[in-house]
Amino acid sequence: MSTSLPSFAASAAFDDAPAPVLVQPETRRLDGAVREAFVPPFAPPVSHGSLGDLPFDNAVAVPDKVLLSRRAEQGRWTDVTAVRFAEEVLAVAKGLIAEGLMPGDRIAVMARTTYEWTLLDFAAWAAGLVTVPVYPTSSVFQTRWILQDSGAVALVTETVAQAAALGPERERLPDLHHLWVMEKGHVEHLAEAGTQLPDQEVEIRRGMLGPDTLATLIYTSGTTGRPKGCALTHGNFFAEVDNAIELLYPVFKSRTSEEVSVLLFLPMSHVFGRMVAVACVRARVRLGHAPSLQAEDLLSDLAAFRPTCLLAIPYMLEKVYNSARAKAEEGGRLTMFDRAAAIAGRYGEAVEAKQHGTGSGPGRALAMARAFYDPLVYRRLRNAMGGRVRYIICGGSPLGRRLAAFYAGAGIEVYEGYGLTETTAAATVTPPLKPRLGTVGWPLPGTRVRIAADGEVLISGEQVLRGYWDPAAGGVVPAAVDGWLHTGDIGELDDEGYLSITGRKKELLITAGGKSVAPAPMENWLRSHPLISQALVLGDRRPYVSALITLDMEGVSHWRRMNGRHPVPAELLLDDDDLMAILQRAVDEANKLVSRPESIRRFAVLPVDFTEADGHLTPSMKLRREQIMTDFAEEIEALYAG
Repeated sequence: MSTSLPSFAASAAFDDAPAPVLVQPETRRLDGAVREAFVPPFAPPVSHGSLGDLPFDNAVAVPDKVLLSRRAEQGRWTDVTAVRFAEEVLAVAKGLIAEGLMPGDRIAVMARTTYEWTLLDFAAWAAGLVTVPVYPTSSVFQTRWILQDSGAVALVTETVAQAAALGPERERLPDLHHLWVMEKGHVEHLAEAGTQLPDQEVEIRRGMLGPDTLATLIYTSGTTGRPKGCALTHGNFFAEVDNAIELLYPVFKSRTSEEVSVLLFLPMSHVFGRMVAVACVRARVRLGHAPSLQAEDLLSDLAAFRPTCLLAIPYMLEKVYNSARAKAEEGGRLTMFDRAAAIAGRYGEAVEAKQHGTGSGPGRALAMARAFYDPLVYRRLRNAMGGRVRYIICGGSPLGRRLAAFYAGAGIEVYEGYGLTETTAAATVTPPLKPRLGTVGWPLPGTRVRIAADGEVLISGEQVLRGYWDPAAGGVVPAAVDGWLHTGDIGELDDEGYLSITGRKKELLITAGGKSVAPAPMENWLRSHPLISQALVLGDRRPYVSALITLDMEGVSHWRRMNGRHPVPAELLLDDDDLMAILQRAVDEANKLVSRPESIRRFAVLPVDFTEADGHLTPSMKLRREQIMTDFAEEIEALYAG
């Protein structure tokens, strides 16, 4: 896939800058409450160029710098320099042009988190194309819908099986002229196909692009209906990543001799993963891709790559904590682990208090206790993540104050964020110099956050999408109203401008007695319990609030082993009085978060878990409430019988 790299002039190179000073949000009050917060941009807006320029800018500025590492056979990693990546991007871009793809054409990619995904992304942009991610776990119907709606002319799948599954639907996809498969070497064939094409063809295509040019169509997960294509421009990505890089400088800019690096294992089909991949290329941070989320595979990749930063969703961090606690219990070290966890939590909270000027920080005794437990507990946790992880960027749902404080005390700083596909990922994020545990931080620099009269979170900023893709309307229809994107989330701003998300507007339950209930806080709390996998809180137009609970079978199996019990099938666990008593106590604890009319009166434990394969979870682990309520209607009715 090698080709010579012409001497392109850098057009939008990212220049390293000193770490920014802390900038307090500007806030506005209404009726005694903070209703709006704004942080001015940390990075100037990009006035020309596109994401397709970045590999070539890097090749000019830092040709020999290792920017990516490519996963090879048997857990080995091969380094890819800036000039090598630019050569590969150029070769594939020329191949796409040689195959007849025209500027503005949509090319879909259906694959796990791989090096080829990022290569195709930048090659497509360099060729003037629009990329359309498709989750590799999508059903044939979902895939066909995205391909039809986007009008994709080409599809790249990771596996032969994915391509074959789409076979019966090809006649319904008249726009789809190309189907390429990674595991059949088609990406390499694309590079070969463009060998005779002049390099200047790519330069011309890149010259046609600007910040306002459409870069990608990312389809929402469809928790409340048919997926919608979010039309994100090159300028949306620049506004997002440039300000994120400046704000999260410990992640993207090494302040020591240690190389900064990110191992990406969240789906590239999700805007969160794509944004961070672009940010790494923009900031010239070494990026790796881990395609498998199986524990054995992921632990092996972490050990070999040794990243300094990871991306995660709260569900993963909860399971990491619960798994570490279970292993400590099996090894007879549970008391030590619980003491260490308590020390870490207190230490994290003490550091937070000092940063906010409300405390003097960890005292000598607390610091000594933390130092004592570091090699016994905290270092083992960090070693499981590769040994060098210091930062985790977390989003998708609230992590919670308890776990955030634990990880901070254990030596891993968690930057929580909040955003949507429509906001090119983060709209708010934890400020490194002044975190507030349990919140999703301040507005990302350049972003305004407003709380509407009904509590809905509104977002305004340059990273907000151009609009939704609507072929029937001739392309893109606006999404923002008067410059404000209505997120559908309910939240509140505190006196310093920190945002807390309390639920989804469409998920608010109104009981028969007229009480409004936000299910998310109780669901998130229950989900963090080591014996619980998922929880769905119910009660809309019902006399009281109830819940469906699924079991974490790994956690339950551990609990049974530690109590001298043999493993049994999940359906037999429903008759285990001791287990039901533990779950009742968990529900009782969750009820402490709310008033009595909002509390869970009854719950049912299901013999199966909610899974993406069964249509109960989105690929980002969000509950598909309507589908769950349809599939378990009988169990729900039983909760309200009698």
